[in-house]
Amino acid sequence: MKFSGFRSWLQNERFLRYLNRLSFLLSLITVLIAIYDLGYRHAEYEEEQLSHFYFGALIIGVLAILLRYFLFKVHFRLKVRIFDSVLGTLFALLIFIKIDGVLENLPFMEFMNQMVYVYIAALIYFVREFSTVEFSLNSQYLNPAQLFISSFLLIILAGTALLMLPKATYEGISLLDALFTSTSAVCVTGLIVVDTGSYFTLFGQTIILMLMQIGGLGIMTFASYFSYFFRGQTSYQSQLMLKDATNSDKIGEVFSVLKKILFITFIVELLGTIFIYFSLNNSEITHIGHRLFFSIFHAVSGFCNAGFSTLENSLYEPDFRFNYPLHLIIASLFILGGIGFPIVLNIYKYTKYTMKNLYSKIRNKEKLPYSPWVINLNTRIVIVTTFILLSLGTIGFYVSEYNNTLAEHNWFGKIVTAFFGAATPRTAGFNSVDTSALNFSTIMLMFILMWIGASPASTGGGIKTSTIAVATLNFFSLAKGKDRIEVYRREISQASIRRAFAIISLSLMIIGISIFLIASFDQDKTLLSIVFESFSAYSTVGLSTGITSDLSANSKVVIIFTMFIGRVSMLTLLIAILRRVKHLNYRYPSDEILIN
Repeated sequence: MKFSGFRSWLQNERFLRYLNRLSFLLSLITVLIAIYDLGYRHAEYEEEQLSHFYFGALIIGVLAILLRYFLFKVHFRLKVRIFDSVLGTLFALLIFIKIDGVLENLPFMEFMNQMVYVYIAALIYFVREFSTVEFSLNSQYLNPAQLFISSFLLIILAGTALLMLPKATYEGISLLDALFTSTSAVCVTGLIVVDTGSYFTLFGQTIILMLMQIGGLGIMTFASYFSYFFRGQTSYQSQLMLKDATNSDKIGEVFSVLKKILFITFIVELLGTIFIYFSLNNSEITHIGHRLFFSIFHAVSGFCNAGFSTLENSLYEPDFRFNYPLHLIIASLFILGGIGFPIVLNIYKYTKYTMKNLYSKIRNKEKLPYSPWVINLNTRIVIVTTFILLSLGTIGFYVSEYNNTLAEHNWFGKIVTAFFGAATPRTAGFNSVDTSALNFSTIMLMFILMWIGASPASTGGGIKTSTIAVATLNFFSLAKGKDRIEVYRREISQASIRRAFAIISLSLMIIGISIFLIASFDQDKTLLSIVFESFSAYSTVGLSTGITSDLSANSKVVIIFTMFIGRVSMLTLLIAILRRVKHLNYRYPSDEILIN
């Protein structure tokens, strides 16, 4: 009886909760130890002790998972069981290597050493335990805007600390430069104060890669979805908060949208990695491992519109300057990343609907039914605006630079480089020409393209294509004497118009303040280069005339704030700071203000 009572006590819910917390704490400590291990240089004795710790932690972790399966009879979802199977396979592999070392001679062990598999197992264990922790977003303390901004600040500070680890760089890095680089990576800007390829080690470049990925999609996307992935449920409050963050139409679609966003991201980046890998030849990058990391780094940087490159002069590097397939692949990646996830999902929905109807017509030999409004107004406006900007930008760049930076290319190269030059200012940040050698007319064209930027709910920055489209349509509407904006037999709401002009006004204000401050701190720099730097920072573009690393400490701080504000938007900052009015149950008499 005593043993039975003891067993029932062990199996109660409180003990299971304690077991979950202890296992999560152990996984967190393991990851922190791994960061310490990777970030600092150790003596042989220390490395041996760390290795023993990893295996001990993984043994306890696997036992904790098995207890939940067999002792507490916890029914985990199929996805979780697959995840646990991967962790168990890795653990078994490491045990076999630890016992007799027989598996060390296998081909897959030559590609990555034993410790890489240890780190992967530790990371999987942490993600598994972290995702079982209750993830609740309480709007009583933080509204969506405050949560969004806080998540970016947290990742920037964490990235700064990681980049300052001794093994992240070859010669060390100052706090300001680490903060600048972390902000640039998280805000997917691409402005750099030190060369990414030669200054940072492989560990440091991997940190930048992770910061770009998290910054491009947002830490809330990862944390929320993986929490839902493992637990299969979430609070209603969390869904309300995430509805605003993901631009979902319905609360019930929040996690479906999150899943599609992550799926699209990883599929596009995987395809981008493959295409980039095969676009390279042995003369450019000889080692297979280096070529693979180069492909992954630039695929993520491209899709996230980050603009970071391991090449000293980006794609203007002599060995890569004339690799036109590589240029087109990277351009496709940042155009897809910058067009916006709602647009991609809407196009997917339209394609699925069209193929279904076409199949029905072929099979049943019936006329296609009436087509509903599948492509929404937002998608139509964004696609048309993007096409116009790319077309006019390519033509303008081609004409202006034909006898200048395009002179060294053949006829096909001129077209590709002009297209790339028109696409990259829209927050991508890669350069295939010498930016400092561009004509003044081209730089003015790039100002406009940088300021407009990418599309809403994308990995890019700027005031967004829909904002400039609404402002332009408003011009024509006023000229025609209309009291509303009508397009594609739809009327644009007043809230969208007000938001568009608020974003335009605030962007010009922030850019103006940035220019004024940098011009005051660095009076030796030309006004054109300062203006270019400020536009690039606010729109998270990453292009520069070459003055970034030479800026004073004060100017670097200004650029850091400009990049951050540009990524989260000044309007979001104001929403986070000001107290929002929930209800307006009154209305004052309206009056006209003299304008023009």
